[in-house]
Parts: sequence; C-alpha cells; structure tokens
Amino acid sequence: MVQHGDFIEIYCDSPIEVCEQRDVKGLYKKARNGEVKEFTGISSPYEEPEKPELVVLTGSDSLEKCTDDILKLLRDRNVIVNH
Repeated sequence: MVQHGDFIEIYCDSPIEVCEQRDVKGLYKKARNGEVKEFTGISSPYEEPEKPELVVLTGSDSLEKCTDDILKLLRDRNVIVNH
C-alpha cells in the first residue's frame, strides 16, 4: 500500500496543437493574443518531466488506453486493489 506522501508522476503527453484544440476556455488563444501573460507552452517555457513513472500519449492514444495504462500502474503499485 502506498503511504501518505508518496508520489507517482504520470506525464500526460500531448502536442500543444492538440491542447489548443481541446481548450474549451480559450486560454491558449488569449495567451497567443497577449491577453494572458506567462502561459506555459506559449509565453513561458514548458519543461517535460525528466523521469515520470508513466507516460500516457493523450494526443494520440484513446482515452480508454490512457485510463487502462494508469489503472495498471496503480494496481501494480498496490495503490488500488481489485476485490
């Protein structure tokens, strides 16, 4: 069982173009127009995690595959247990 304070880093990898297409609030558009300052990936740099425990390709893989991959990791680490 994972103890309180343990951390599992999961990187949801998606191209910025896909993030912009999914942006229902229009924040990327506002950032590109200069209305939002220090917006990660636009006016502020984005740094990918160096060693995530899992990378899910949310820009290309299905929601089901990404979810299955995350659940498998959590089961493998005994964070969740099937009854």
